[in-house]
Amino acid sequence: MTASLDRQFFFDMVQHALFKDNLAPAQIEGMNAILDYWDANLATADRRWLAYILATAFHETAYTMQPVRETLATSDSRAIEILETAFASGRLSWVKSPYWRADEDGKCWLGRGLVQLTHKRNYEAMSDVTGIDLVAEPDRAMEMTPAVTILIEGMLRGSFTGHRLCDQLNEEREDWVNARRIVNGTDRAEKLAEYGRAFLTAIRPHPALWT
Repeated sequence: MTASLDRQFFFDMVQHALFKDNLAPAQIEGMNAILDYWDANLATADRRWLAYILATAFHETAYTMQPVRETLATSDSRAIEILETAFASGRLSWVKSPYWRADEDGKCWLGRGLVQLTHKRNYEAMSDVTGIDLVAEPDRAMEMTPAVTILIEGMLRGSFTGHRLCDQLNEEREDWVNARRIVNGTDRAEKLAEYGRAFLTAIRPHPALWT
């Protein structure tokens, strides 16, 4: 398959600009999964959207570009322990109801994926988007294919906060800072804007498509 994006150029650029000249196979795998979805479904869409999608995954996964569990814990139980400790110490002051605690069915709705999907209602919404029953199997949000779909379609549709990529990056507007509102208010918005611009410089058509 001939990719619509010049991936050699892309990886050469991001390795230097964002990954300190050291790209691990897992990071390449994760970015390729995002680029594959883009090439298959959104090849003619605004490249700034792709750049900000990649920036979001870069930040939300602590640069691993792999689906992760909230707090980067290796198990739900450890993640819950970390979140409970932080909540008890007042470090999660914005949380009114601890969403990570197990519900009556024993399921917990802590963050999972390439973008941290939290709360049962969001797992329900993304079940419709992915075609996978994430309410029955929330850990499937940790699989690469559904994680990529959740990340990209959620940001396109405004599934997370009501804000969409096209609201901040369009023909009249290029607001890299407020693009953070698509996922999480203004948390680290300036840093995400920096990442987004860096990814954008790496995105160009494959040479075979040049005229």
